[in-house]
Amino acid sequence: MLAAVDHVQLAAPPGCEDLLRAYYVGVLGMTEVPKPPALAARGGCWFRAGAVHLHLGIESDFRPARKAHPGLRVTDIGAYADRLEAGGAPVVWDHDLPGHRRFYSEDPAGNRLEFLEPEEP
Repeated sequence: MLAAVDHVQLAAPPGCEDLLRAYYVGVLGMTEVPKPPALAARGGCWFRAGAVHLHLGIESDFRPARKAHPGLRVTDIGAYADRLEAGGAPVVWDHDLPGHRRFYSEDPAGNRLEFLEPEEP
């Protein structure tokens, strides 16, 4: 029986770990989680914020997905969008999901990320 999503894995090109750290820690405000030594040898980074866990794995022939993405729920979405823009990340608002405010952005590797917040009834 499924109980929860443990983590979401995204991919990234070799050698971009410092850019990923700057974005996921510096811009999104997540914390880097040390990888176990056997997995750390493969490169990449793991990040968390509360119950949200994102793993960035390295792929030698990396190409960012055009549609696939994690949907990350946030609070005070307007302020969060401002934070991303101040950090140099794109913010593209989308008004097509009833009952939610949401925008899309992307990390330095080009991974699509959705940020959303339910609207007050």
